[in-house]
Amino acid sequence: MTRRTFDDSRRWTRLGTELFLKATEAGQDGPSALPGWSRGHVIAHVAANADALGNLVHWAATGEPTPMYSSPEERAAGIESGARLPAAELTAWLRRSADALAASMDALDEPRWRAPVVTAQGRTVPASELPWMRAREVCVHAVDLAADVSFADLPTDFLTALCDDVAAKRAAAPGPAVTLRAPSARAAWKLPGHGETALVAGELTDIAAYLTGRSADPHTADGAPAPPLGAWL
Repeated sequence: MTRRTFDDSRRWTRLGTELFLKATEAGQDGPSALPGWSRGHVIAHVAANADALGNLVHWAATGEPTPMYSSPEERAAGIESGARLPAAELTAWLRRSADALAASMDALDEPRWRAPVVTAQGRTVPASELPWMRAREVCVHAVDLAADVSFADLPTDFLTALCDDVAAKRAAAPGPAVTLRAPSARAAWKLPGHGETALVAGELTDIAAYLTGRSADPHTADGAPAPPLGAWL
């Protein structure tokens, strides 16, 4: 497992935001790579995520508990309504929320980055985890827009950190036993689940796609279908 740094996460956030904004030039109409979601849904989701993470930055800065979302229902409704906005309004929300989040992060000092906040999944984390959460969001969803951005466009060090993160989450939850290897990246991960251990080997981009549920046709090293993985987040 590699060690990602705070500076890495800030850098990946900036790069991922640029990639995502570029990918939105394909427009909000048409299907995304996520079942049941249009590109507009993905754009609205990422815009809402910036606002929600901004709530956690506010929590860290002031000590005032400010949840990411008031409820799961409010979160879902916001995405649905956002996806129906006119293109100019949706794009303006995306840019405004991304800029506001970046500015609020820039304003945090070192003690405030150590302040505990609670994520939408109920995890208590230091605020220093927020840049990683945003980097993961913009980078992976840039691929989900299905607009000429792929995992191959993401930095190798980000992909390695992503695989570390997702594999650790999957290893702590029920699921199939899988060993994953990316020889070109000299990296490997193990999911100690149930059943006979399957070996999934390939390029780092392929492993990242499989772990995050973005691979359309994953296979094991011997050509058999790779075991399906459950939800990641």
